[in-house]
Amino acid sequence: QVQLVESGGGLVQAGGSLRLSCTASGRIFNINVMGWYRQAPGKQREMVARITSGGSTNYADFVKGRFTISRDNAKNTVYLQMNGLKPEDTAVYYCNAPIQTYDSMGVGQGPSDYWGQGTQVTVSS
Repeated sequence: QVQLVESGGGLVQAGGSLRLSCTASGRIFNINVMGWYRQAPGKQREMVARITSGGSTNYADFVKGRFTISRDNAKNTVYLQMNGLKPEDTAVYYCNAPIQTYDSMGVGQGPSDYWGQGTQVTVSS
């Protein structure tokens, strides 16, 4: 029922910036945490950044202060501002959120994990 739609990926020169967006839609009851993950060819998927509905954030060490995650709860949207991009940031970036849905009685169900389809970020040297 719920889907996550991502946008903002693309090709950028080293040192450049990109802003990723992810919007959740459907019969959403509650979203506590939304996050961004990435997976490069031949590598395991890794967490990039996460944010709670209250605004608490968690960043991977390799971000090194270059990325900023933010959230618009009213729009069920999470953003990832990526500055100072490096070639090693090249990967497919995925939006993720455990989401509680509601039934016809208005009762919360779940949560269940949802993933976006992924957006390609390529950083040239």
